[in-house]
Amino acid sequence: MSAAAPQAAQPSALRRTAPQLTAHRGDVERHRENTLAAVRSAIEAGADIVEIDVRVTRDGRVVLLHDPTLARLWGVDRYASELDWADVAALGDGDHRIPLLADALALVAGTPSTLLIDMDDPDCAAPAVAVVHEAAHGASVAWCGHLDAMKTVRSLDADASVWLPWNRRDLPPSDLLASLRPDVVNSEYPVLSRALVDAAHAAGARVACWTVDDEDAMRWVLAMGADAVTTNRLSVLRRIVGEGPASWQAAPRPPRLTGDELTAAIVVAHELASWAVDFTQRADLGDVRSKAHAADHVTAVDVAVEQRVREVIAERLPGHLVVGEELGGTAEPGVPCWYVDPVDGTANLANGVPWTAFSLALAVDREPLVAVVGDVWRGQVFAAVAGLGAELDGERLDLRAEAPAGGRTLAGTIVQTELLGHKPWPGMGEFLDALGERFSTMRVMGSGTLTLAGVASGRGAGSVIERFSPIDHLAAALIVREAGGVLLDDAGDETVWPAEGGILAARPEHASELYSVWTVARRAEPKATRVG
Repeated sequence: MSAAAPQAAQPSALRRTAPQLTAHRGDVERHRENTLAAVRSAIEAGADIVEIDVRVTRDGRVVLLHDPTLARLWGVDRYASELDWADVAALGDGDHRIPLLADALALVAGTPSTLLIDMDDPDCAAPAVAVVHEAAHGASVAWCGHLDAMKTVRSLDADASVWLPWNRRDLPPSDLLASLRPDVVNSEYPVLSRALVDAAHAAGARVACWTVDDEDAMRWVLAMGADAVTTNRLSVLRRIVGEGPASWQAAPRPPRLTGDELTAAIVVAHELASWAVDFTQRADLGDVRSKAHAADHVTAVDVAVEQRVREVIAERLPGHLVVGEELGGTAEPGVPCWYVDPVDGTANLANGVPWTAFSLALAVDREPLVAVVGDVWRGQVFAAVAGLGAELDGERLDLRAEAPAGGRTLAGTIVQTELLGHKPWPGMGEFLDALGERFSTMRVMGSGTLTLAGVASGRGAGSVIERFSPIDHLAAALIVREAGGVLLDDAGDETVWPAEGGILAARPEHASELYSVWTVARRAEPKATRVG
């Protein structure tokens, strides 16, 4: 199967029943998760499906427990698999204790609710199936969790209701659907797409999303056609389902990644940056060609690096898009998109000037999430994750900690800028003069990526880029922001991604004065530009 382009959220014509409400680990709004009290309360609250997690004790008893250890909820820093059932049963009291799977099955039996048995350990599958075959007594049961566990369930029970775990942005292959024969395709909601919903329905399966607690996200997944929604906020989900399709359509798509997807993206970005630095240092440039004009270069290195980036992302992060300097591409709403400049400073590279960079940034809907910049000739890698800070070769960058109280003038500092293409930008001469009057000097090094990213590590007071491009500048901008630098657009508003025009990056103590110089220079009467 191949994924179709995402469409605007609309009620799915393929949904065959009303959306089902799935209580995540029981009714956790009222009771401790995975207890009989939580299961009973979810049933009484009208949950169509009650999801629970299972583990196996040392003596082979299947119990309700999400974590591999009992530390988080029960204060015992031991694995369930290290303890006998008698030890586990002694914890808690009444219905607020760790129950057996058989006890939860007895609660569900005779009710309209289905018990959804989840497991992340494939070794739990066979014991859990054995309990269901012995103790279900009319309880409606379904299975979800680790793919290998689902394969075991299917091999042991040809009639089992299996939920295929699918946490990728591409579509499940037809051979997997044919062998597992899932009733439901179960996806974490950030990777949901109309293409996935349609493909699952076409294969005769329904679609479920987990774990959705945000109200807008609930509306969005319902509008996309999800047949079941798993939540920790059962009462809220019931209200939103009751609002009906007309209220769902206006909800925006949640602009984020799954946790596993973000982790994979960080790893991939670091690997690609390190590889690009090493490759660019050693590779043969091949024939140096021109694109728009003689000053607009492209080498074999540019093309090879971008092709490698695209291949790795397609393999490791299927469904992600790439927009690149050499091979183009287009971002789509709600879809993770990587912006790559394989060699920023190609003119330098083509002319033997050792000042080039590799730039790679991941964003969803103009929200940058991950960034790396490879400083090729220093052999260094800048990196940042939104909300988690920035680093250079693993060392944390923090401009705020270095900023002096009361600020500092530009006197004695260096400020960097770049040409607009191969020509000075309007006001660049005035900018140079104004800096000189403040005893600050300007540098034009030939890589907008490094001109911006260097600010994060204290290379100069700041930098100015007259025309922002996410391909060239987004990664560096996120790194500066996460390092505590100041980013301003033409209007003086803080931003990591200007809607138009240029961007200024500066150390906190220099931002105000540098912005004033930039603004005055751009509005001055033009005169001959001197660069030096």
